[in-house]
Amino acid sequence: MPRACVIVLDAVGAGALPDAAEWGDEGSDTLGNVARAVGGLDLPNLEALGLGNVEPLAGCPPQPGAPAVAGRLVERSKGKDTTAGHWELMGIVTPVAFPTYPYGFPDDVIDPFMNRTGRGVLCNKPASGTEVILEYGEEHQKTGKWIVYTSADSVFQIAAHEETIPLEELYGACRAAREILTGKHAVGRVIARPFLGAPGHYERTPNRHDFSLEPRRPNYLSAIRAAGNTVYGVGKISDIFAGCDIDESFPTKSNVDGINRTLELLENVAEGFVFTNLVETDQLWGHRNDPVNFHRCLQDFDRRLPDILEALRDGDLLILTSDHGCDPTTPSTDHSREHALLLAYAVGKNAAGRIHEGEFGDVGATVCAWLGGKHPGKGAPGSPIIDP
Repeated sequence: MPRACVIVLDAVGAGALPDAAEWGDEGSDTLGNVARAVGGLDLPNLEALGLGNVEPLAGCPPQPGAPAVAGRLVERSKGKDTTAGHWELMGIVTPVAFPTYPYGFPDDVIDPFMNRTGRGVLCNKPASGTEVILEYGEEHQKTGKWIVYTSADSVFQIAAHEETIPLEELYGACRAAREILTGKHAVGRVIARPFLGAPGHYERTPNRHDFSLEPRRPNYLSAIRAAGNTVYGVGKISDIFAGCDIDESFPTKSNVDGINRTLELLENVAEGFVFTNLVETDQLWGHRNDPVNFHRCLQDFDRRLPDILEALRDGDLLILTSDHGCDPTTPSTDHSREHALLLAYAVGKNAAGRIHEGEFGDVGATVCAWLGGKHPGKGAPGSPIIDP
């Protein structure tokens, strides 16, 4: 039976979208600017697959006979965040942007949150996740108050020291916040941000958990399942889709863990769709404006790409893509409104350097058709990149 695997290289954008200036992101080009910042990309396996055909990239020349279809994808949704990006990859357009809170959350959100959880709140403003725990961590430990903060994205983030507030209580607070944040305050995600350490030396732990809105149905995921396929979510995929249409979830603590989980599935499952998110390019390096380690993170993936390709079987489909940008070379530490990269490889079908300029929904449409699913209709965007 044919199988499909989509790996989202989180925040590895491929150049500003036409409306990027409206979002303050004119000139953003995560891949291109990282390539220039490090003196040229050193990604030989991605280069051989066709990465240099996506856009002009220093150190990564185009390959006229590349085996993968390469190109860039346009986002229809009004957003530049994880939820909107992943949802649209699976055919769900977000026509109205999720709400954001540049001045913090209003009383009609914070007051019921404090009442529901029985704890006070610190911060309540946009902040860097690493800096906010250094600024408020000691007071949090002394008072037991939550550290609540947001960003340029539609997120309600709650930080808590794992030795001050147990993880399950933190997750319970996130569930309470998710129930409160509806209607005009329906943020894309509520995120648990646990940390450990001592004052001045706090560090976030891998026990992050996202609580998303439920996506609209039908979509490509539901169509894939309706055709009798199993959907395996690796990393934060299940969180992003609020568990909807994910049959088996494999949360991960690092990109290495995510790659290993993906390989295990490709080596062992007979059918279905493996959907993976590798978050470190975004979480660790994009938001910290660190192009050198951003590149090193891509190199770590590049070294494992041959293992992934070897695990594929005749008739399998592999798509590498992204959900937004997070250009580490610009002054902003936020996501950037960019094209998604595209590398689509079908075992036994050499693309011979073919270029595809399409939209996010093409990813889901391709996987759905590949696995024998019917188009979900109701305006789902996208068309197949490669015919089954």
